[in-house]
Amino acid sequence: MISAFANSLKIPELRQRIFFTLLVIVIVRLGANIPLPGIDISVREGILQQMQEQAGGSKGFAAVMALMNVFSGGGLQNSALFALGVMPYISASIMMQLLTAVVPQLGKLAREDGGRQKINLYTRYVTIALCLFQGYVVAQSLINIKANPFLSQFADSTTSPLVPDGGWGFVVSTVIIVTAGTMFLMWLGDQITERGIGNGVSIIITVNIIFALPGALVQLYKTYVEGAAGDPLKPLMLVALVAFIFIVVAAVIAITQAQRRVSIHYAKRVVGRKMYGGQTQYMPLKVNYAGVMPIIFANAILVFPAQIVRFMFPESPWAVQFSNMLSGGGWVYYTLTGVMIFFFSYFWVATMFQPNQIADDLKKNGGYIPGVRPGRPTAEFLDFTMSRLTFAGAIFLTLVAVLPGILTNMMGVPAIPAQLFGGTSLLIMVGVILDVMRQVETHLIQRHYDGFLRKGRIRGRFDRPGGKGAVASSGSVIWLFVIAAILIIFGVTYFLITQG
Repeated sequence: MISAFANSLKIPELRQRIFFTLLVIVIVRLGANIPLPGIDISVREGILQQMQEQAGGSKGFAAVMALMNVFSGGGLQNSALFALGVMPYISASIMMQLLTAVVPQLGKLAREDGGRQKINLYTRYVTIALCLFQGYVVAQSLINIKANPFLSQFADSTTSPLVPDGGWGFVVSTVIIVTAGTMFLMWLGDQITERGIGNGVSIIITVNIIFALPGALVQLYKTYVEGAAGDPLKPLMLVALVAFIFIVVAAVIAITQAQRRVSIHYAKRVVGRKMYGGQTQYMPLKVNYAGVMPIIFANAILVFPAQIVRFMFPESPWAVQFSNMLSGGGWVYYTLTGVMIFFFSYFWVATMFQPNQIADDLKKNGGYIPGVRPGRPTAEFLDFTMSRLTFAGAIFLTLVAVLPGILTNMMGVPAIPAQLFGGTSLLIMVGVILDVMRQVETHLIQRHYDGFLRKGRIRGRFDRPGGKGAVASSGSVIWLFVIAAILIIFGVTYFLITQG
């Protein structure tokens, strides 16, 4: 595997794509740390210091909000330019995919030439609308930090307002900036997909998740090593958690890669002077066909009502209790999460997997499943097989989704480290890393280098190949390096001045 990483830098095209992706990642991380205009930097730094000191006790609503903060790469917590991240675009994409499967007009448009481009354009319009609404909510929560789920607990300890001039000028500028930040991230994601390596938007989300790793490890160290005075079992618990996360990651990789291979035979047929068919192929049916989508749907439905109620009634005890009940653990939260994950798993498979169409295509091409008659019996067999696989995948997704909450509420693991043991973040991170390794391995094998594995090849999460655009020129990459170096120098200088 080490030789594969070394060989990847020997291929000029692959090296250019890797460097380009790394430079775009630097820009993404800078935007997640530059504060919005109009925010008192000294108050912001004081609140962040208090958050670091109290990070070990995050439970309830804050535990679920930690997932949203991880997806934005700390942008929400830092009140940064990229506060919304790419989550509005993800939400809009999911919405349009569901509407395409449900609304006949959109489904017909998707099958036409150029229809997919129009749907992508509609997705961007929906993204702008979501950004405007969420940007307004972010601006108001910064003015009144009691309505901010990240900062409400520090409202009484802060003497100065976070936004000194919280008028309509700040609201309008914040909405425009965070909307432009999300659209700029979408453009950067498209550039990574075309000129870099991997799927751009997924790379941005994964980088934001990985960014939380050092802080999560520090929290674990403070909780189980520095806070182990008088309790010798805490360091042993830390060792057990580290071993446990390796087991969870291995299980996630195994289920993500797992598939049922259905044997397909093709009858021999003569076309002109050539004979086609007569061979056996396999149709792979994934155990986790829906991927991470059911967890995202379940979290959105449970968190958004809690957010709205908490924003509308920031000082009401019943609103806090309602928010914690829906998104902070307890039997109500776990029950609703499990039911919704099962529902959306089957709903996603029902809308995306079409056994009747597959059976008709097999019949037209002379293919059949051994022991199953062509036509309707083949469709029923595929539907029955996929239903059983979806049940197993839904059980796996439910276990992964509730695992962070169980660790936080029952074992006292801090909220952000608990997200690394399961949930949406772990599934996305594993899937994207596998996809990037698959694309790198494809480049290596095409140049007659060995891949990452001695036997077999890595199967990525995405079916479509990436990196089909023109590679960025050497001059563009050098200029990006210069700009990134200047920004890093300014950032380090500012940090040293503020700390001194």
